[in-house]
Amino acid sequence: MALATGFDQPTLDSLGPRLSEVTFVVVDLETTGGSPHTCAITEVGAVKVRGGEVLGEFQTLVNPRTEIPPFIAVLTGITDAMVAAAPGIDSVLPSFLEWARGSVLVAHNAPFDVGFLRTNAQTLDLAWPSFDSVDTARLARRVLTRDEAPDCKLSTLARIFRTATTPCHRALADARATADVLHGLLERLGNLGVNSLDELRTFTGLVTAAQRRKRHLAEGLPEGPGVYIFRDSRGRPLYIGKSRNVKSRVRQYFVASEPRTRMAEMVGIAETVDAIACAHALEAEVRELRLIAEHKPRYNRRSRFPEKALWLKLTVEAYPRLAVVRRLADDGAVYLGPFGSARTATAAMAAVHEAVPLRQCTKRLSPRRTSPTCVLAGMGRCPAPCDGGVTPDDYAPLAVAARELMTGDPRPLLDATRRRMAALSGQERYEEAAGLRDRAVAFLRTAARMQRLAALASCPQLVAARRGFAGGWDIAVVRYGRLAGAVKTPYGAAPRPFIDALVTTAETVEPGLGPTPAASAEEMDCVLRWLAEPGTRLVDLDGSWCSPAFGAGGLDGWLRAAEAGRDAARPLEDRRGLRPVHRPARHAV
Repeated sequence: MALATGFDQPTLDSLGPRLSEVTFVVVDLETTGGSPHTCAITEVGAVKVRGGEVLGEFQTLVNPRTEIPPFIAVLTGITDAMVAAAPGIDSVLPSFLEWARGSVLVAHNAPFDVGFLRTNAQTLDLAWPSFDSVDTARLARRVLTRDEAPDCKLSTLARIFRTATTPCHRALADARATADVLHGLLERLGNLGVNSLDELRTFTGLVTAAQRRKRHLAEGLPEGPGVYIFRDSRGRPLYIGKSRNVKSRVRQYFVASEPRTRMAEMVGIAETVDAIACAHALEAEVRELRLIAEHKPRYNRRSRFPEKALWLKLTVEAYPRLAVVRRLADDGAVYLGPFGSARTATAAMAAVHEAVPLRQCTKRLSPRRTSPTCVLAGMGRCPAPCDGGVTPDDYAPLAVAARELMTGDPRPLLDATRRRMAALSGQERYEEAAGLRDRAVAFLRTAARMQRLAALASCPQLVAARRGFAGGWDIAVVRYGRLAGAVKTPYGAAPRPFIDALVTTAETVEPGLGPTPAASAEEMDCVLRWLAEPGTRLVDLDGSWCSPAFGAGGLDGWLRAAEAGRDAARPLEDRRGLRPVHRPARHAV
């Protein structure tokens, strides 16, 4: 049964103004030096523009309450005598922030100017407005070629765009010149299809002309949460993704920076883009996972083959053992997983063997038949049931201990690992000790995840709600860990009728095998993350949602410390096996 759809509501992104409607405040500062933490502002100059017209200007000298270095005075022409009677930054900054409120800040080398303003606001305990910012130097590097501009200094760009004001290291003059540069750059970008503030933020000159010509594929897509599917000329899915604003995200593929080389190739092949509108972000994330697993698009790298996950199995036989398997069976065995690689699964199995001396041979044993013992028996690491000296009843406590490690309390495994690591470290066998630690981490991380998943999968039904970004409630029905229904209530509407209707119409889910009986582990991870977000409320619960009191989740502190130690010991990974990233050549605009 398909998930219940929600109600379309406009998002802030979809209501974003066009560049011609955006109010820009182009600002320039003169300072006593380069660090906002040790230097002071001596002059503020700004120009407010919208749609190419100047709406106002702001200019004032600022008393830095410190001496201006001689070389700064020579560079700017601002002397100690000029700023002696000027107001301090504590008077200037509140006025400037109020004057610029609601606009987009623009500066040439914006991190410098915005950094000074922000640092001074923090020093004065002033609330910093949520300004967007645009750096004309960075934008020019993306728009202009080396032949046009050997560098992106303000003086160079002023000559290229023939600004009405010549920059001269005075705040207002430089701000006026920067405003003219901004208008020149925006005119260039308009010819490339960059018409909104969102497109301006993400524009890069690395996008090819062929990509830009396909930006019409984003037209008509929903402006809300959902899943988008790029298809080739035969309708086959090439790439599947999700977004809180589908139309805005798809548009970025044609005008935005994309570090993944294969995406440029994908966009070149794509002929159409389909979209599935979703009630809220959780539904979009789950639908994306399901569609990727179903269609396996060649340009998606993650989540394509959930069926290839590996499991660590404690077999059901007279003398149980551990085995790495791909499929779950209804045979009463205990399973731990899923693991993303055979290497991790094998490491986790080795960690169990360090704590519990289970047999490690792969042949099937019987109390009625005997065979020669292996070397592990001679080392005391196996009770050697193969030679007939151990009965199934004698061996059974080992299987019980392994089962408890995998599904309940893993602390005995951690204790055994610590003792062995201490012994090896005392013998200065540090690499072996590190290997023990890494194997324990592989086991405990997977056990903690499985216990979280199994707790959610044990619930026949769970209903939760969270306040939506644009008002209303995002509601989800989860059955045995699978998202069975999703809906978004309209702003101001009572949620209970929608919850009742959703529960009635949600997908019927039958439990299956293992810790993930009705959904993939990735889908259940998505649901758990959504449930853990602040503000999520549990509306209804059928069953018991709990984890073991002494489960692997309680060892998170040790796991973090162990992983930090591992990463510190290997700060530089060998990256020679990685493929080089190809970037398209820059073209003249």
